[in-house]
Amino acid sequence: MASDKRLSRRHSAVRRVWLYSFLLAAPGLLFGAILLDEHAAQTATTVLLAGSLLFYLFLIAAALIDSMIRPLQTLSNVISSLREGDYSFRARGAGASDALGELSTEINALADLLQKQRVRSLEATALLARVLEVMNTPLFAFDRNDKLRLVNDAGIELLGLPHGRCHGRPASELGLAPLLAAPDETIHSFGAKPQRWLLRRSAFRQEGAPHTFLLLADVSLPLQEEEQIAWKRLIRVLGHELSNSLAPIKSIAGSLLAQVESLGGSEEVRHDFRRGLAVVEGRAEALHRFVQSYRQLAQLPPPQFKPVAIAPLVERVVLLEQRLAARLDPGPPVVLLADPDQIEQMLINILRNAVDASLANSAQSVRATWRTEGANVLVIFEDSGLGIANAENLFVPFYTTKPAGSGVGLALAQQIARAHGGEITLANRDEAPGARAIIRLPLAQSQAVSD
Repeated sequence: MASDKRLSRRHSAVRRVWLYSFLLAAPGLLFGAILLDEHAAQTATTVLLAGSLLFYLFLIAAALIDSMIRPLQTLSNVISSLREGDYSFRARGAGASDALGELSTEINALADLLQKQRVRSLEATALLARVLEVMNTPLFAFDRNDKLRLVNDAGIELLGLPHGRCHGRPASELGLAPLLAAPDETIHSFGAKPQRWLLRRSAFRQEGAPHTFLLLADVSLPLQEEEQIAWKRLIRVLGHELSNSLAPIKSIAGSLLAQVESLGGSEEVRHDFRRGLAVVEGRAEALHRFVQSYRQLAQLPPPQFKPVAIAPLVERVVLLEQRLAARLDPGPPVVLLADPDQIEQMLINILRNAVDASLANSAQSVRATWRTEGANVLVIFEDSGLGIANAENLFVPFYTTKPAGSGVGLALAQQIARAHGGEITLANRDEAPGARAIIRLPLAQSQAVSD
């Protein structure tokens, strides 16, 4: 339709040139006809002169059309190609010292500029797409109607939906409405895993319409590290003060207990003294051991790394547990670069926790195994307990659900795993009652390369 209109305008412009050329030559033709009539020229001569003048008029009009209309048609085609995104055409006659030459030069310069901008835009878009693809940080962009218009692979993984089911859907259907309404630089829990995210939001415009940009940074590990540092400081202070107080209490109680026999009075009074002082001494000793167990969290030394085979460690830990017979399913032979003493203590704490859970449920089933996954080894302990009720507090020092628990074992195990570049996750089993503990540790570099 548009091409038909351009063709019609082009033909009307040519007709106007022909018309103006004829009108321009009409006075001369009329004057020549009058002269021929006055001189009574012969018919053959009149026809010859008229034909020559008309032929001359045709040549002049054609030359005018070719020199004026054709260049304008070419410039129109070039501009039309630019509008449609084709920057390969250029106008001829650029550089001439006339108006059409200057116009052709400017249009060619505009085409070069648009072509460079398009190349830069394509390169920037490709770079942005690549950056979004490799980013581990979930990223979302919403339009003015709160519909998702942009999401990267990390965001799709966090939502747990295919890309086709995410793009174009409202934030409320994706569960992102609270984040979209939350202020900038706030911390939120989102997703199936117990993770905490730092929300960063900003506004931008695309095609004149306002959009909202959301970026979620996983701050679970940094916050946990800060919590660990705070706990360590608190444990150091409390442990120091309590130890300084409990030691003299125990000593004084022991001294007084030794002097009870020298006291006068009845045997009943001395018995009460002995019993009371024994309670004080015993509780002071128990509290001292209690404080020392917590101080392990604050005094864990840096690991001494060396090659360690995982099989003997797991087998030895399973044999150490005598309350019930844990089933061991051996995995592939793998080697870690780790501190064997700390890794063994970590495995003991995890297995002990699994056995406690199974015994609390009157079950006798605990399974231990390991397998490789990429550049990591996964050591897995499965129990048959009642499951996990509050997963967020499992690795918090002092937190325990056991009547006689201290809340140190899992926190210490997690601290050891992270010191080795690994992580411990605890979750309820789907196929059976109980929980599953997965210890992820990096393999030795040579082993990872060979795999």
